[in-house]
Amino acid sequence: MRKLEALTAQWLLENPLEKPGWVVEGLIPCGLTLVAGDPKIGKSWLGLDLALHVALGEPFWGFATKRGTVLYLCLEDTFSRVQARLQHLCDEANDNLCCVVEAERIGNGLMEQLGEFADGHDDLKMVIIDTFQTVRTPSSQTIYSADYEDMGALKAFADERGIALLAIHHTRKMGDGDVFNTISGSNGLMGCADETMVLRRKARGSSAATLNITGRDVKDQEFSVRFVDCRWELVEKVSDEELEARAVPAVVHSVIAFVNGRQAPSWCGTASDLLAAVGGDVRANVLSKYLNEHSGYMESQGVAYSRRKTGGEKLICLERRAMKVDGDDGSGI
Repeated sequence: MRKLEALTAQWLLENPLEKPGWVVEGLIPCGLTLVAGDPKIGKSWLGLDLALHVALGEPFWGFATKRGTVLYLCLEDTFSRVQARLQHLCDEANDNLCCVVEAERIGNGLMEQLGEFADGHDDLKMVIIDTFQTVRTPSSQTIYSADYEDMGALKAFADERGIALLAIHHTRKMGDGDVFNTISGSNGLMGCADETMVLRRKARGSSAATLNITGRDVKDQEFSVRFVDCRWELVEKVSDEELEARAVPAVVHSVIAFVNGRQAPSWCGTASDLLAAVGGDVRANVLSKYLNEHSGYMESQGVAYSRRKTGGEKLICLERRAMKVDGDDGSGI
């Protein structure tokens, strides 16, 4: 039985540890990344273009890359199809990008194949598996257990070798308010991945799409992209402020508008009173939770939130204040 490796909190506070590196700075960290998108949306074009940039050491969408060997497992394609794509994407490449169209499955030789390739390429930076489903072995386990075990095998390899491993996967047809809930399979996929990307077309037949990113070592990001001449181009990165605003429930935005639209600078009352004033389909106790949870955002929008008790009643107090800007300490000096 292997002995537990325990580190004390004090040791962790005092000793530096190596942090995960980047293969594409700020975009693709070392470790396991799950890349999901609708069938035929262009995930393979994205993967191959990314592989080319890393192999050449060229910036991808303006993000610096760490040049090195890339292994691309094009397991739904033939070499002639890969050749046609390469001819469309570039006039010249180099020997850093290696492509294969056949491989074993997880638990049946794949990890050994990847290990053998890595042993022969000291500068291996990235492995792309297109698609994840093609390397899976049918299992009698629960869906969650099977998903986590298969992803866990890929993550262990990526961590051991210090590389980025991208597993390209599909989304399901049914929509969801949270784009990450559209990934086909169980929560075990995202639970094991270090980073998750979802490529989603903005409208049926449109070349415009969004790429949403979340992960352990990256902050949530959203990019507007478009598919032009078989290549995904970056249109713009959605600001952190807009992403923060989207995460705030609609009823909180209604409360902010209510306070800022009043002639009087302050308002006090119960949560039920406030719901009656602003509308919304949440319960009074849920509204109180939302206001407390997003009080920082409310203050950035010029509304201060507090609570007080009067005659046994719990009152919500809202006060309109000047909106703070970066570098403003509120002193007015």
